[in-house]
Amino acid sequence: QVQLVESGGGLVQPGGSLRLSCAASGFTLDYYAIGWFRQAPGKEREGVSCISSSDGSTYYADSVKGRFTISRDNAKNTVYLQMNSLKPEDTAVYYCAAGSCYSDFNYWGQGTQVTVSS
Repeated sequence: QVQLVESGGGLVQPGGSLRLSCAASGFTLDYYAIGWFRQAPGKEREGVSCISSSDGSTYYADSVKGRFTISRDNAKNTVYLQMNSLKPEDTAVYYCAAGSCYSDFNYWGQGTQVTVSS
C-alpha cells in the first residue's frame, strides 16, 4: 500500500525549531520529487518547499526562504523539513506529497499540525 506519513509536528514558541519527517512506504521516494505544503485555518493550501528527484534541486516559498530547509535521505525513504525561526504565521497543518515540483503530486500524506505560539 502506497503511503506517506508525516511526523514531527507540535507546539513550539516563536523563534523555535521543528523538524518534520515524511516517510514513504509501498514505493521508493528516489523517483519522486517531494513537496511540503501547508494549510492554515480559513486559508488555501500553499506550497512551502520542494526537492526534485533528479538533481536534488530545492525550491522555497518566499515566506520561508532562509528559515526552512528541505532534504532527503533516500536510504531511509524519508524527506525532512527543518524549520527554524518559526513565526506564529507558520501555524498550519503541514502535508508532504510525492510527484513533480513542476506539475502534479500523486500521493499525499495525512498531515501534521504545527502550532507556533507563546
